[in-house]
Amino acid sequence: MLRSKIGALALLAGIGVCSAAQAQEVNVYNSRHYNTDKAIYEAFTKKTGIKVNVIEGNHDELIQRLKAEGASSPADLFITVDAGRLALAAREGLLAPAKSELLDRVIPPNLRDAEGQWYGLSMRARIVVYAKDRVKPEDLKDYEDLAKPVWKGRVLTRSGTHPYNLALTASMVAANGEAKTEEWAKGLVANFARAPKGGDTDQIKAVAAGEGDVALSNSYYLGKLLTSSKPDDQEVAKKVGAIFPNQGNRGTHVNLSGAGVVKTAPHRADAVKLLEFMASPEAQRAFADSNMEFPVNPAVQPHPALAALGAFKQDPLNAASYLDHNDQALRIMDRAGWK
Repeated sequence: MLRSKIGALALLAGIGVCSAAQAQEVNVYNSRHYNTDKAIYEAFTKKTGIKVNVIEGNHDELIQRLKAEGASSPADLFITVDAGRLALAAREGLLAPAKSELLDRVIPPNLRDAEGQWYGLSMRARIVVYAKDRVKPEDLKDYEDLAKPVWKGRVLTRSGTHPYNLALTASMVAANGEAKTEEWAKGLVANFARAPKGGDTDQIKAVAAGEGDVALSNSYYLGKLLTSSKPDDQEVAKKVGAIFPNQGNRGTHVNLSGAGVVKTAPHRADAVKLLEFMASPEAQRAFADSNMEFPVNPAVQPHPALAALGAFKQDPLNAASYLDHNDQALRIMDRAGWK
């Protein structure tokens, strides 16, 4: 009798182990807050049977949470909207190489970590939006041109300390050096039409309203206005055009939404599967279009509204370099008065 009870318990224990082993899920720490991304996770679950649990938060908060949780963290995948934050997470030892031949094949080298600790999944360009009735696009070819006296009182931008402008300035330090970049930043500030305020959409609307003639903006903000169903947004979009700077030299600065596998991921294999799925053509279409960004997979074409802006040459600088020059960029902006 005792032997039979022991056998029964062993059988039940074995069933429990199998059930646990068969349980498949991925826990995502996510600072990319777009409801449309849920459809991608649902499609992944439908295709693989792997459940996706999403924990939302600010990118800096999630990085601190990963550091605090350490080896006990439930996180498998970290997703954020700034390459500098991805590089920071990798540098802090929070991410581990995905070791995926598929990802290395479909995602260009400048849009991923050299060791595979993070990968870009969608891309946005830092463009110059201009007033069609007051600016000839051929008069402004490079970011450097924004510091020229001809643009005095005509330039609009958000805060210099925002990650989008920090990344741009860091890329200019990499291209031109600290001294020339500081000279540029001082010239840019001298050309402001008003003190920086609001987000990129506010800058575009201010150009349309005549408060300034040109503005720095991420491409997806213009894309959202172009595809908006609101008459007011459509009216704004009609009044402005887009310039992709530095096409005659290094190319236009780009930043990323991207992800990396957490070093202590309890479901590592499934996390890699989700990352690979998000780089696939079927997911890239939705992942990029959900925020009017450019796909990183060259096999996928951008949304028609973005494609209509024209093809452009992108700066080949690896996005990790933004973090390398971040402190220099902050000091430059502070000295230039770009608050």
